[in-house]
Amino acid sequence: MKIQNINDVEGFFKIINECHGPVELISPEGDRINLKSKLSQYLSMATIFSNGYIRELEIVAHEREDIERLIKYMYQGE
Repeated sequence: MKIQNINDVEGFFKIINECHGPVELISPEGDRINLKSKLSQYLSMATIFSNGYIRELEIVAHEREDIERLIKYMYQGE
């Protein structure tokens, strides 16, 4: 799934941390990065989110309720 227009990085990671299953960021090279890992979150914030805004990310969530949570965040910011 593609997540777009993320301007609240802390809120985004809060939603990721609430997910029950794995949530992975797909890099442009096809690598999968575990977004539930605190180390990955810090590295992502230092590189991908350095300007505080992300236009688009491709992520994979494995649990249905996590997908629904991420879709709700994308459309409602909650």
